[in-house]
Amino acid sequence: MTQPNSTRVPPGDISRRKQHSGNLQAGNARWALAVLIVVAASAWGGAAAGDDWPQWQGPDRNAMSRERGLLQEWTPEGPPLAWKVDGLGGGDSTPSIADGRIFGMAHRDDDEVVWALSEMDGRPLWVTRLGPASRSGREPSQEGPGATPTVDGELLYVMGLAGNVACLQVRDGTIVWQRRLQDDLGARLPAWSFRESPLVDDDKVIVTPGSEDVTLVALDKGTGATLWRSQVPGGPKAAYSSAIAIEFDGQRQYVQFTEKAVVGVAASDGEFLWRYDAPANSHGINISTPLHDRGRVFAASAYGTGGGLVRLVRNAGGGVDAEEVYFTKDMKNHHGGMILFDGSLYGANGGNSGGFLVALDFATGEVQWNQRRDGRHAPKGSVAFADGRLYYRTEEGPMLLIEPDAEQYLERGRFEQPDRSDKPAWPHPVIANGKLYLRDQDVLLAYDIVAK
Repeated sequence: MTQPNSTRVPPGDISRRKQHSGNLQAGNARWALAVLIVVAASAWGGAAAGDDWPQWQGPDRNAMSRERGLLQEWTPEGPPLAWKVDGLGGGDSTPSIADGRIFGMAHRDDDEVVWALSEMDGRPLWVTRLGPASRSGREPSQEGPGATPTVDGELLYVMGLAGNVACLQVRDGTIVWQRRLQDDLGARLPAWSFRESPLVDDDKVIVTPGSEDVTLVALDKGTGATLWRSQVPGGPKAAYSSAIAIEFDGQRQYVQFTEKAVVGVAASDGEFLWRYDAPANSHGINISTPLHDRGRVFAASAYGTGGGLVRLVRNAGGGVDAEEVYFTKDMKNHHGGMILFDGSLYGANGGNSGGFLVALDFATGEVQWNQRRDGRHAPKGSVAFADGRLYYRTEEGPMLLIEPDAEQYLERGRFEQPDRSDKPAWPHPVIANGKLYLRDQDVLLAYDIVAK
């Protein structure tokens, strides 16, 4: 596998070139990466405050960026395209961005790889082979990995489709350590393989083997050694969600959505604390990441199920109970995620048959508005938030900018990306350092969204 390079295009000149240079990262398979760079007409404005997106769902794992100074409306053409890269390889892996680099995962021919690009222009920096490409036994989403790399300083962490967890050096992609969860911990492969994005917290890497006696595991982030194993009663398998870290009543917890339930375990030693079964669908296809807000946890799934809010409370014995506040059929969130902003919960309600964006009162579950009923402008998709706007990417591909409002749907722009693949647009939108990033299989597009 050779390392390609790309050439920056002078202002006003749009061209496509291919060059081959750099070091061998792994294997002998050859691949080529073509880069198209569209130079923006003007420089960034000085009022913008940028921020990285170093892991799944951003800095705080809630899909909310800290960016400021971004466009509040888009022209009919959408924001200007800054650059575009193709040849990344197949997969639904949403990229992460940190310290001037963009990271993602893909299948290239028969290899499962991690790749790094320059944040400035999409120029390839390195590619590392993790192992042979693991193929899901079911359609759809057989093109490649679905996990987002997690960046922690000089190291990054990934999980492949077969459940292989690896730590790599950020600067050059060198593998520091690797664990094979099926071999090491008896991990049971989900129907669509492992798609979890590792959680790095303090000195630990948290992932979900879902074996009979190891539901979650904490690995030493420097060595990969097992720190603790957590067994949830009933031994649920892993689903497709990614864990979050929360603080409740002076105790740090990890919350994960497994095949059978949302569960909480102690961060210190993995002790099982609580579970909430209602949001889990009967197929075990639980994908969206749970939300936490001031001792309350919301989780949802599709396939006719819905979502529920629990309040965590200390019981008489000093343990933790999850008391249901409400359950609603109006947030059957498949895999596009949800945003909590100013007391409203925004997300797509619907599964394989489609769905539409809805807004709920987070405290009560009451519907505030529903695009299935009120205009159908925003079909099922994935969502992120930055600078007072929802960035909503529909499965069909159109990208929407929406002003969050509890009373009504307020669209502030939309556009169609170029060179759409024939696959669903499942990678989530990413906002980092004045750019909006959209991945579509082997294509990555970067849009300039800074207000001028």
